[in-house]
Amino acid sequence: MIVIVDYNCGNLGSVQNMIRKLGFKSVISSDPEIIRSAEKLILPGVGSFDTGMKQLVSLNLVEILNQKVMTEKVPVLGICLGMQLMTKASEEGGLPGLSWIDAEVLKFSLIEYGLKVPHMGWNFVNVMKETKLTLGLFDVNRFYFVHSFYVRVSNHDEILFETNYGNVFTSGFEKENILGVQFHPEKSHKYGLKLLSNFLNKY
Repeated sequence: MIVIVDYNCGNLGSVQNMIRKLGFKSVISSDPEIIRSAEKLILPGVGSFDTGMKQLVSLNLVEILNQKVMTEKVPVLGICLGMQLMTKASEEGGLPGLSWIDAEVLKFSLIEYGLKVPHMGWNFVNVMKETKLTLGLFDVNRFYFVHSFYVRVSNHDEILFETNYGNVFTSGFEKENILGVQFHPEKSHKYGLKLLSNFLNKY
């Protein structure tokens, strides 16, 4: 079962629609018992770091997510805020993250480059290592972004994608069964469709 985790922080329907296009069924749920049966998890999200963590705590989802991801090693894909919540902490708030990966979330500082924050719209994504998630991606990949904070990963070997917006930042990581992307594959047309297809078919 593919479970899209509902913690009241995102447009879950667009993720589910993209999964449906690929011929898969998914369930949107905040029920720990349904999440317990998941064979794959997707943790989407839009909004602030602390709000996201508070929602996960208030819905009693942290323990079951830790069990599924860290103990059972179920594949999980974090999208945008969902990716950021997988880290240890964020400059956006004071609460600890899920700490599934050794990384932190930092605020863009782009005044010197004359660039606007949030980073919004289409941008290029460079593949930094070959994994099952990158198989068959295009020679040039463009994805849709909306974010004011970015992830800095401690272990360079876990960086999967990089993007340039003033500075180069990590736009995707992969550590064993834990995958995160800063962009929105569900809004990225053929590029997002291929990436989600790889996650659903190859993990």
